[in-house]
Amino acid sequence: MRKEDATELLSINGREVRVTNSGKLYFSKQTKLSKLDLVRYYLSVAPGALAGIRDRPLVLKRYVNGAEGEAFYQKRAPAQRPSWLRTITLAFPSGRTAEEIVVDDAAGLAWIVNLGCIELHPHPVRSGDLDHPDELRVDLDPGPGVSWADVRAVALEVKALLDEIGLRGWPKTSGSRGMHINVRIYPRWTFDEVRRAALALSRAVERRAPLLATSKWWKEERHGVFLDYNQNAKDRTTCSAYSVRPLPDARVSAPLHWHEVPDCEPSDFTVLTIPKRFLEIGDPQEGIDGAAGSLEKLLELAARDEAAGLGDAPWPPHFRKTEAEGPRVAPSRARSSVKKPPRVKMPLVVIANSPDKGAALAGLERWKSKHSQIAPLLATDDVLVDSMRGRSSTWTRIRVNLRHVPEARRPPQETPDPDDDPTREWRTKRAKKREKSR
Repeated sequence: MRKEDATELLSINGREVRVTNSGKLYFSKQTKLSKLDLVRYYLSVAPGALAGIRDRPLVLKRYVNGAEGEAFYQKRAPAQRPSWLRTITLAFPSGRTAEEIVVDDAAGLAWIVNLGCIELHPHPVRSGDLDHPDELRVDLDPGPGVSWADVRAVALEVKALLDEIGLRGWPKTSGSRGMHINVRIYPRWTFDEVRRAALALSRAVERRAPLLATSKWWKEERHGVFLDYNQNAKDRTTCSAYSVRPLPDARVSAPLHWHEVPDCEPSDFTVLTIPKRFLEIGDPQEGIDGAAGSLEKLLELAARDEAAGLGDAPWPPHFRKTEAEGPRVAPSRARSSVKKPPRVKMPLVVIANSPDKGAALAGLERWKSKHSQIAPLLATDDVLVDSMRGRSSTWTRIRVNLRHVPEARRPPQETPDPDDDPTREWRTKRAKKREKSR
């Protein structure tokens, strides 16, 4: 038997967990880590990792071929699972339901990592009340070319606002280019109300730091750091504390003390460094469950925004449109029967679609090489790298905004290279089904 095919039997607090293919490399480029190495990492920080997922339904984001392979989302709990691992039935906006895993201890944590769950994706609710979140999530997502210093500056603006309204934020690196700030709240408000509060917070931070922050949903309207209020919509999840991210250096979503934020660097927090940090300083988010607060002041702020004419902002595409929501279409594609000064439509072309971000970026470089006279005219934020998500798959879409290219020199839309959208077949079938039903 090859070393990578071996099965390792772990005894964790009296429960046995089998780590299959324990020697299989899950990270093989910059950092070398096997599946067993990842399991051991999570066990070394289990108290902190469990604090973010305990008693919460989990979406399983599985990298069965390692961090360099394609991931897929699995909402339903595997049929073959230990008797001691509990599940709970969760309802989604579509009306569908799924029996999802709930992890309460280190053995359960090791078991899901064995499934290829490099990241942990909990819902913001507890199993005892699935309709009222106990966490508001502030997701800081920097646009192309935005510096890490700007992300940190926006995080501090968020803290200042939260302090003013009596809420406590708990910061952590996202493990990629952004930052997350989790806010424990009393489980009194619905998902829609929590999202409404998050939108009000995003708009308030944008007003406080208009050159750094944006609450605009459409990427073509954004600048700086986007405060993604829609991460608070029902059925949305983000990676929780101590999650490993599929980057070459095995970076971790690391909880921070606020005094660390001004000088922290995401690359300092990896699978190789976090266990020592956890042992030396403990968990910076210890005590988070005892720091719940009220959304009343944020909802008052939302009411003031609405009274001033700011309606609901766009929802993710698979959500039902609300009455207060404006047109759910990118401004560059919007049409209107009302006579008003025409909106300038952005000249966007799709360059690449691929489940492999590296392949999509390589396609961008080929496009730049093919159009070598045009590429130097592009600004940093003219290249839009979109992380797309279907029902059970993810992929990267790359678009280019040709606004800085003279119209006569703009290349037409070509077949993306590569052009591997994993939802295309499903969307084609759905379109045909709708056509037949007419």
